[in-house]
This record gives sequence, structure tokens and C-alpha cells, in this order.
Amino acid sequence: MDATLARPWERTLATRPAGDLTLERRADGRLWLVRPDGRATVVRVNRCFPWSHPSRYLSLLDGDDEEVGMVNDPAELDGDSRRALEDALVEAGFLFEITQVSKIDEEVEIRTWSVTTRQGSRSLQTRLDDWPRELPGGGLLIRDVAGDLYRLGNVTELDPKSRELLWAFVD
Repeated sequence: MDATLARPWERTLATRPAGDLTLERRADGRLWLVRPDGRATVVRVNRCFPWSHPSRYLSLLDGDDEEVGMVNDPAELDGDSRRALEDALVEAGFLFEITQVSKIDEEVEIRTWSVTTRQGSRSLQTRLDDWPRELPGGGLLIRDVAGDLYRLGNVTELDPKSRELLWAFVD
């Protein structure tokens, strides 16, 4: 039997706008996709091409590795769903890990960061009113204006210059 006939919701859900999807992090720590009818499925995030947009075009796969949803842009999700997805991306490693902060400049409505990541040197921009978010397991999550995600681990382990530049963002 054709899988789409056995589970017709997969075909329609995969093409629904991301704003219609609800994602939750539950007490078990897993990411759950909640369908409009209230049924829920454990999912994992699989990043799709292009690699130039690592936080966009995200496929949601069930336990059988079948796509049950697609998020073209996390900004289309409601705030709680977006945070749940971001936490899942952090755990899945689909982000840039900052190892050093060289410079932070503030301009009109934009903050420009010069950083070193495990993937190499990067420059990113955030809105002045978008502050890094504290992660449940420690560290900070930064989303740039392009939607890319950056994680700062334990700030106390960074070099003195990086810690000095980050003083306004940590407790």
C-alpha cells in the first residue's frame, strides 16, 4: 500500500505553511509536532539545502524517517514553536559554535559581530533589540538578521577580550 494513502495527513501536512505547525519540547526532552487535530508525533529536524541557510528549509522527520512537516522559515512559526525548534537545532548541532568574539559594533538599529566559530571567521548582524537568548543547558543563542543560529557556550571559558565584549549579554 502507498504510504501516502496509509497516512494521508503526511502529504497535506508537509505542504502546509509553517505558521500552521505547532512544535513543542515536552518533559521527555524530545521535539513534538502537534497536528491541527491534536495528534502529536515525535520528530527530529533535518536540515535541507541550501547549506548557506542552515536555519531555514528544515524537514521534520518521524521515527520512520518520513517527512511529516516542513519549515521553510522559522520566523513563520509562533514564538513557542520557534523556540522549541531553535532548541532542537542547538541539540542537533545545526548552528555555528562561537569560540571567540573579536568585535561588536552598534550602528543604527543593527549590531555587527565579528566572531570566530568552529567553522571559521564570520561576521553577523543582529537587530539592536534582539538580545541573545539564554539556553536551558547554559550558554547563549544568537539569531542573526539572516536567520542563522549561533551558540555561545560557557562564556567564562572564552578569552578575556571576548568576555569583556560580552559583559552586557550575560549575568
